Amino acid sequence: MAQVGIVMGSDSDMPVMAKAADILEDLGISYEIRIISAHREPDVFYEYAKSAEERGIKVIIAGAGKAAHLPGMCAAIFPMPVIGVPMKTSDLGGVDSLYSIVQMPSGIPVATVAIGGGQNAGILAAKILATSDPALLQRLKDYAQSLKESVEKKDAKLQETGYRNYPGN
Repeated sequence: MAQVGIVMGSDSDMPVMAKAADILEDLGISYEIRIISAHREPDVFYEYAKSAEERGIKVIIAGAGKAAHLPGMCAAIFPMPVIGVPMKTSDLGGVDSLYSIVQMPSGIPVATVAIGGGQNAGILAAKILATSDPALLQRLKDYAQSLKESVEKKDAKLQETGYRNYPGN
């Protein structure tokens, strides 16, 4: 049974939302992933959000661009945490999506990550779930340690080669 619902309004959002799925898989968290348009199929969207709790979903990650109603509408219907992922848009670079998601009315919060922040949405969902799952909390600590070690390796290489010879410079 899935613990996290990942939903997006369009398949063009897939590259960003796949990053959320990837991190959830890496951390051993079950999820479902759907393409559902709040505007083009409101009946399907409503049924998805309304039934999520009884299906065992604990957190929804919702990605959307432009008007970006999907995360807010999920939060209006689903009683547990919703994480919004604003998509970069061609018109306004994603600022339109960000504002649409983050500016929710009182009583209907949506935790919002950076524009295109699918990976951080997955990590935030994991952190929410880890409050009641000690094994998951340990996996998150191990993940954070691996990030630290990665930076330390890069710094050691920089110290060894100097910035002029560092790869990519």
